[in-house]
Amino acid sequence: MVLVVGDFTYLVTIKQEFPLSEDSERAQSLMVELPYGRSGSQGKWADRKRWRLEGVLGAVLREVELRSGEDALRRIEEKRAEVDRKARWQAAMDSAREQAIQAQLATVLRQQAKDWHQARALSQYCDALERRLVRRAIRPHWKQSPPDSGWTGPAPYVSSLDPLRELRGTPTTRAPDPEELKPYLIGWSPRGSEGHGYSWGK
Repeated sequence: MVLVVGDFTYLVTIKQEFPLSEDSERAQSLMVELPYGRSGSQGKWADRKRWRLEGVLGAVLREVELRSGEDALRRIEEKRAEVDRKARWQAAMDSAREQAIQAQLATVLRQQAKDWHQARALSQYCDALERRLVRRAIRPHWKQSPPDSGWTGPAPYVSSLDPLRELRGTPTTRAPDPEELKPYLIGWSPRGSEGHGYSWGK
């Protein structure tokens, strides 16, 4: 038998308590059973000498009513926990996206600094090479100017490396993909709030 209370259904089983008993009176004893429910709550009722099963049906219905009340409260708590979990996941995602975008900008900045150092080093080398060629050209024993080496001043390539030559403004960023978000989502999955507590090492 199924009892419906609000949005909840409860299976109520009525059966013989001792179906294999050779005692006809015991074999006819009936039992009502509810599935496992509240901790410490009664889930079984049976015929006894002091009462018959018909007399405890009210207790069975009260137990079902108590369970439905607890189940309703549990559902409210679960929904509240789900809303809270989604809010915390969204906050974690927003923070992870910001950190991932900052990481993109940091990568560009490091590359620009590397290019700037390389441009300075090459420019200094070209200047030193030019001075060296000039000194060789003015030595007395030189009867003619040395052949053009092609290194008289920084090459266009060197100038093109310098990120400060033309200010490029803030680099363009893109939406981080899930793999980029993982390092910043401590315990969360980038694919949904249900992944809270997921270990990326597994």
